[in-house]
Amino acid sequence: MTVVYAPPKSLLDVPTHYCPGCTHGVIHKLVGEAIDELGILDKTIAVVPVGCSVLAYNYFACDVFEAAHGRAPAVATGIKRTNPDSVVFTYQGDGDLAAIGTAEIVHAATRGENVTTIFVNNCIYGMTGGQMAPTTLPGQVTETTPYGRDTKIAGYPVRVSEMISTLTGACYVERVSVDTIPHLLTAKKAIKKAFQNQLEGKGFSLIEVLSICPTNWGLSPKEAMQWLRDNMIPYYPLGVKKDTTGEVK
Repeated sequence: MTVVYAPPKSLLDVPTHYCPGCTHGVIHKLVGEAIDELGILDKTIAVVPVGCSVLAYNYFACDVFEAAHGRAPAVATGIKRTNPDSVVFTYQGDGDLAAIGTAEIVHAATRGENVTTIFVNNCIYGMTGGQMAPTTLPGQVTETTPYGRDTKIAGYPVRVSEMISTLTGACYVERVSVDTIPHLLTAKKAIKKAFQNQLEGKGFSLIEVLSICPTNWGLSPKEAMQWLRDNMIPYYPLGVKKDTTGEVK
């Protein structure tokens, strides 16, 4: 019998703790498939922080380090510099990377650390109860903004990809989404390219993935996907924000 599909070997065959409809599992799969296709599982090291992905060490088949909240880029820097032949990636949410971890991600990028960051942006704090995050949209209702985010009080959302793309040390920055099959295919290609850049020693790559949080948004998964299309993509346009690496085959 011809095998037409098999799950990524880079993911363990175990149930996850994610809420129904959460797209972390989808993004895990894309990362796992990219690792498989590049044949780098035996030398890949992940760094996960505090947040919904805090238990990702149970899901990835590679070595995984746990970092303090926001400090994954700093931990990844140490791992990569002491193990330069390894492939190191961080997997971070917006509450982690764009708030308490802003300094770490900015300085890892501006130093041009040869690591890869997978940045999952769902515009809200997930694990800690649905508070406003740095990426929460204007007018978006959260547990700490019950009347919607007021920009006069809370300021404006941070467009992380655009910010990182201005830093000389960053070689590749792209924003993708997981709401449609074409977008999934683009996301996987971007993640794979980010890993390939690291293999070729080209420097820091960041892939921002627009994701959904049905539980804290108070929507069904189907409604959440539409909310992402109607609200997130217009504010966070998809596409390559910076690429100094050239085409990766």
